Amino acid sequence: MSDKYVSYIGSYTHGKANGIMVCDMDVENGTMTPREEIELGNPSYMCISKSRKYLYSVTDAGIRAYTILADGSLEYLNDASINGMRACHVTVDNEDKYIFTAGYHDGKVTVLELLPDGRVGKVKAEVFHKGMGSIAERTFRPHITCARLTPDQKFLITCDVGVDQVKCYSFNHKDGGLRLIDILRCELESAPRSMVFSPDGRFAYLICQLKNYVEVYSYDSDDDTPNFHLIERVTTTGKTVAANTAVAAIKMSSDGKHLFCSNAGDNSVAFYNRDEQTGRLTLLNVLPISGDYPKQLMVFPDGNHIASLNHNSGTLTFFTVDYEKGLLVMHGKPIETETPNCCIYKKL
Repeated sequence: MSDKYVSYIGSYTHGKANGIMVCDMDVENGTMTPREEIELGNPSYMCISKSRKYLYSVTDAGIRAYTILADGSLEYLNDASINGMRACHVTVDNEDKYIFTAGYHDGKVTVLELLPDGRVGKVKAEVFHKGMGSIAERTFRPHITCARLTPDQKFLITCDVGVDQVKCYSFNHKDGGLRLIDILRCELESAPRSMVFSPDGRFAYLICQLKNYVEVYSYDSDDDTPNFHLIERVTTTGKTVAANTAVAAIKMSSDGKHLFCSNAGDNSVAFYNRDEQTGRLTLLNVLPISGDYPKQLMVFPDGNHIASLNHNSGTLTFFTVDYEKGLLVMHGKPIETETPNCCIYKKL
């Protein structure tokens, strides 16, 4: 691919990392070259506006907005409070009018306005999840790990690993308001962590952290309600599984033909072919990622390469994907960065 891309790696900053690492991407060879670091406290998750002009990052104080310059560098815009503890996930709507955050620590979903110049504005809605899961240490109170709109932009989907639920809110585009309309009740102590949708919006894929599987749902809203119907559950692990393994991340290739899931503890990546008509998954293989605790993944724009963000070993490792043989082939030099947590990219 002759197009130029830049990537942004967010890390926790309680050690040697300074914030967001800006990298030049070689898509054809599936590698990255660090260019500069932007100082920011704990940018644990980031997203890019639909206009591709702005980058938004979680910080300790709330959300920080940057303008993305012509060469991919970042220019500070503003900071905005989310009236709560540091978020762990952030997304925007298709019109770049709102930004949504998920709170692991305080179990709060927050909606903020986005201003025409890209700055983050005031809080428009905030909802604390209530309820209890089991008596297990990590699943006895709300912990929201994902908040994103459905592809039709009608509903906000929030995954809560603490109470084993995916709560669905109707979203008011006029004032940013939220109203609970439905709940997907998952298996006890399954810990639903993150949901992604197929490019055509007809299917949803939910990873359940503590059960190590992907739930595949059909989705529609023809009657103005969110209709999720479970199709299948597919494992994210192989025949042998390390103790304390938990599926950590889910990513889909841009063409929607392949799905990837990383397994922390097992230190592996599962990858699948996806049937575009039925939504079903075919597991191709589960292979090691040459690092410790692959907390997040990035699929390159060509779909032929992936990067594994290895949180505990402080590395990004790169792989070429051979879909026909079901193989991951490691290549290139790993990038060292302490506790990497998120990686996104932009075409220049």
